[in-house]
Amino acid sequence: MESGEARRIRSAEVVLPCADLANTLAFFTTRLAFRIESIHPADDPAVAVIAAHGLRIRLQRGGNGSPGVLRLACHDPGAFGEGAAELIAPNGTRIELAAAAPSLVVPPVQPSFVVSRMGGDAPWRAGRAGMLYRDLIPGRQGGRFIASHIAIPGGGWVDDYVHFHRVRFQMIYCYKGWVSVVYEDQGAPFTLRAGDCVLQPPEIRHRVLESSPGLEVIELSCPAEHETVADPDLPLPTSKYQPDRDFAGQRFVRHHAASAHWVPWRLAGFAARDLELGAASGGMGNACVVRPSGSVARAQDGVHELEFMLLVVLNGAVTLQTGRLGAQRLEAGDACAVPPGLLYSLADGSGDLQFLEVVSPAAAEVQRPRAG
Repeated sequence: MESGEARRIRSAEVVLPCADLANTLAFFTTRLAFRIESIHPADDPAVAVIAAHGLRIRLQRGGNGSPGVLRLACHDPGAFGEGAAELIAPNGTRIELAAAAPSLVVPPVQPSFVVSRMGGDAPWRAGRAGMLYRDLIPGRQGGRFIASHIAIPGGGWVDDYVHFHRVRFQMIYCYKGWVSVVYEDQGAPFTLRAGDCVLQPPEIRHRVLESSPGLEVIELSCPAEHETVADPDLPLPTSKYQPDRDFAGQRFVRHHAASAHWVPWRLAGFAARDLELGAASGGMGNACVVRPSGSVARAQDGVHELEFMLLVVLNGAVTLQTGRLGAQRLEAGDACAVPPGLLYSLADGSGDLQFLEVVSPAAAEVQRPRAG
């Protein structure tokens, strides 16, 4: 039987063919700062192994296959490329020049009225770390927001890793079950239970550890397209506990449903518990959970001038009435994006109704229309 050492991989190389090894090698070593690791035969080189920037390349004269694409993350791509966005090596390899720390692109919002049904056509898709994702706002308001219903049906240990997200705003609401998580500089791992919520400030390192069977969470992020970056070198939990640490102008928040206070909501007949994300997010967004405080035959009309408002029914049912877009009966798991300027009301809420409302920005007023 072979020993573990004998079976261990010592290195890996990307093979790139070339017709003219000398000129191709000169390009990679002078223009791209690769160094020669090996070359043979000495009297008429046909193979050269070069390395730099965490990559090993085997240049092979007369080799088969595509010359490939090489992406270089540069501090200043424009300066490195002398104004060019890409370079072409003598062997045909295309070198893309990208920013090592690209600016976050937040597309302009394109508000639309969207209803997503729990039993509708939106499929559950296999996503990162074995999680299942359901898109709650197809179209994603022009790419500015994404809302996902995420499930881990089997529960148990989650095949996750330490990572962070390049985002402007991100929150996680625990809908059903429980999940164990750990966050950078926020102490020991803890458990989010149904009704709890966290604000994940930009680029805070974190990891999902374990979940109950049937875990479901609601995640909302801005922008819709954003990068998830692994950070395997950071052990979690970290040795420091810094609950007020600033992450790009935001701080981590953990909301406990069990100790929350219910107060009258802006529309009569309802009470709400604030998830306390507004100030901590620097006004980027906020959320609350709403329930009836009495008999809800028809709540007073409401309207907003926000970038974004999303309602997700957590339990029970309610009818969202609008003048020009008709009425929508929303049941558990259904979601609705309400665009600005749309006059709406809530009617016929069941006694067990609860829904999540997420808004962005947090500081803008959500109001009742004035009489007359």
